[in-house]
Amino acid sequence: MTVTKIEPVTKTRFRIYLDEQSAFILYKGELSRYHIEVGEELVQEVYEEILKTVLLKRAKARALHLLNDMGRTEAQLRGKLEQGGYPAQITEEAIAYVKSFGYLNDAKYARCFIEGRKGKKSQRELYAALCRKGIDRETAEQALEEYYDGEDSRAAMEALLRKKKFEPAVADYFERQKIAGYLMRKGFRYEEIRQVMEISEPY
Repeated sequence: MTVTKIEPVTKTRFRIYLDEQSAFILYKGELSRYHIEVGEELVQEVYEEILKTVLLKRAKARALHLLNDMGRTEAQLRGKLEQGGYPAQITEEAIAYVKSFGYLNDAKYARCFIEGRKGKKSQRELYAALCRKGIDRETAEQALEEYYDGEDSRAAMEALLRKKKFEPAVADYFERQKIAGYLMRKGFRYEEIRQVMEISEPY
């Protein structure tokens, strides 16, 4: 492998290109330690040492820091590590490392996410939000099945009606149609909306 380019990322960090391909990011002192210069060969043994001794240790620490900072899905953590310039192999090993200690668990993340929002959003909104965060469909569906039932949907709709200052008992036909359309766009089913609109008391 030939070092074909050394590109500054910051004053102290540099992206290394091997055979015209972005390989990894190192600090300035590490360039000297491993004698990395444009046009020089990087032997396999040194390449492996950089991956295992330098980058893997750094990626594990970075992953732990990111998870300590806030809860993240596996996809979100992977994206952060990729943004940090870590090679795919190192990224996956770092993810496996934090998962082995239970620090990264998409199913647990999904349950916590739903628990904190199930009284404010519909199942469809929660499902879409989980998918946007990188939760796979099966995990998202299982978490929703565990936490969501008809009573949760009703509570969420009633909370939205209070927020809108809508009183079903005194609203006219057009007001009821308007709010029903709003609830349907939020992802609630027609039958659920009809039941809430019929039995809700003025606020």
